[in-house]
Amino acid sequence: MRLVPAHPASTDDTGHNPVTGEPHVAGGTPLAIDLSLEDLEREARHVIGEMAYAYYAGGAEDERLLEENVTAWAHWQLHPKVLAGISAVDLGTTLLGTAVSSPVAIAPTAIQGLAHVDGEVATARGAAARGALMVLSSLATCSLEEVAAGAPGGPRWMQVYILRDRARTVDLAQRAATHGYGALVLTVDAPVAGLRLRELRGGVHLPHDLALPNLAGDSTESAHEGGFMAVVTREFEPALTPDDIGWLAGLTSLPVVVKGVQRADDAVRCVDAGAAALVVSNHGARQLSDAPPTADILREVVDAVGGRAEVYVDGGLRRAPDVVKALALGARAVLVGRPSLWALAAGGADGVASLLQWYESELRRTMALCGAATVSQLERSLVRRAPGWSLDHGT
Repeated sequence: MRLVPAHPASTDDTGHNPVTGEPHVAGGTPLAIDLSLEDLEREARHVIGEMAYAYYAGGAEDERLLEENVTAWAHWQLHPKVLAGISAVDLGTTLLGTAVSSPVAIAPTAIQGLAHVDGEVATARGAAARGALMVLSSLATCSLEEVAAGAPGGPRWMQVYILRDRARTVDLAQRAATHGYGALVLTVDAPVAGLRLRELRGGVHLPHDLALPNLAGDSTESAHEGGFMAVVTREFEPALTPDDIGWLAGLTSLPVVVKGVQRADDAVRCVDAGAAALVVSNHGARQLSDAPPTADILREVVDAVGGRAEVYVDGGLRRAPDVVKALALGARAVLVGRPSLWALAAGGADGVASLLQWYESELRRTMALCGAATVSQLERSLVRRAPGWSLDHGT
């Protein structure tokens, strides 16, 4: 992975460029970082091999939503303000009261041991190096205790599923609270496994040198024998209701974030049931292939919640302008998944940190060009629907 300063940058008396926030060299243009996510993905695919790539890259059924998640962000345009008097851009924000360096967080992605020998510990170290939030998947190949010990200063949340054997969910939630995780992120869009044809055809399974230490029970054996979809079928509670949000919240003092919300009415039900925050998500296009892209539903969820809970979004966010659009539409933060896996595979902890550095640098540039000095200034007047596109009809 290449992260190359392409141009010299103007500086302030701190030794950093006031717009990008990165170390300076002499000159007058903002620092540019040369990173191609397409090249990074190709490099990662070469490193990890076809089985792991099929698991990470694949989506449900014909995978149409994979592409739509990405392209839907282009159906929004940024509408910049000028003469805004900006000499510096501050990316700092808070997520449920936790200070983070930028509104870009690492999404919970499973089985990171397929990408790098240090797995989720490396991702946690890379995120901590940039002061970014990492959400650890309960389907991690490193235990939550190992991740906490590997990056003790980094902000971290724990993603959970409610299992058929609820005692195991109780144990996981309490372990997370004991080891410094700041929230429980409940994924609710997997009552059954999506039809992931690329996984089936690629023979995706958990190698015998990896385990699922956070779920314990029979999950590791299920993943070894039947693949990851078998874990969903055998282990996950399919019949969740809003009452389960309150049940999970009652296990610890941690706030509950509900991930997988795609409708305004569901958002309201989740908040009424006690959710402190929501993630607008279609599970990375891995569940229902005919669901809408998250760029098209974020605004209605934000409006329905009406400030009663924080709203985050994932799905297809690849570029800094995508992030700015999401924030202008009302998200407090975005979660990136597949790009972080490619960075992990290509460069371990340093790769993850470098990816986050790239997002930070380009976020500062984009915000400066839009006339916003802080993330709180990214409001809806800065984004508009692209000509020819409507939320009702698509084109």
